[in-house]
Amino acid sequence: MYRIALIAAFLLPLWLFACNPDSANTPEPPPPPLLEAAAAGDLARVDTLLQTDPGVDVRDACAWTPLMKAALNGHVETARRLLAAGATVEATDKGGYTPLMLAAQRGHTEMVRLLLAHGANPNRREDTEGITALIAAAREGHARTVGVLIEAGANPRLQDHHGLDALAWARQQGHTQLVELLSPGAATPARPTAASRKGG
Repeated sequence: MYRIALIAAFLLPLWLFACNPDSANTPEPPPPPLLEAAAAGDLARVDTLLQTDPGVDVRDACAWTPLMKAALNGHVETARRLLAAGATVEATDKGGYTPLMLAAQRGHTEMVRLLLAHGANPNRREDTEGITALIAAAREGHARTVGVLIEAGANPRLQDHHGLDALAWARQQGHTQLVELLSPGAATPARPTAASRKGG
């Protein structure tokens, strides 16, 4: 079980930086400007690029889109602009990660809310480990994000490729609050108040 946890802890970072198997032998082209602007949360540049080039779902060598970059880094207003311009909320990278999974893994609760409001599927599984957005959030101990996902219909009983669900991951990682929240029979989380929505 420890080995599984260790693999999971390093899987996403390794995927982010080594998703291109030919990267050691072939220099990667520079990322499209819109991806760089989205990753930095540069709203002015994003707006300019969207006006001059309507390719909102442009991808890099890892098949990342600007929305994925914004989601990973928690740039909510940037994501809002991209979605308004037609960004695909269910786009996947080479490993099957969606913007929602990336936001959940980082505990960007407001981003998770935004993506869910635009139709992101909380029960979709990525290809490599079979994790869902809920599993990703529970594994990292993001209680507020877990609550938002459950409220949106995320199934806490879905398992990854190792047979572990969100509750099993919370137990393994020692996230006591999440164990209580995810245990069978737990009450549905109350909708967070405006005051409680600050932070992840």
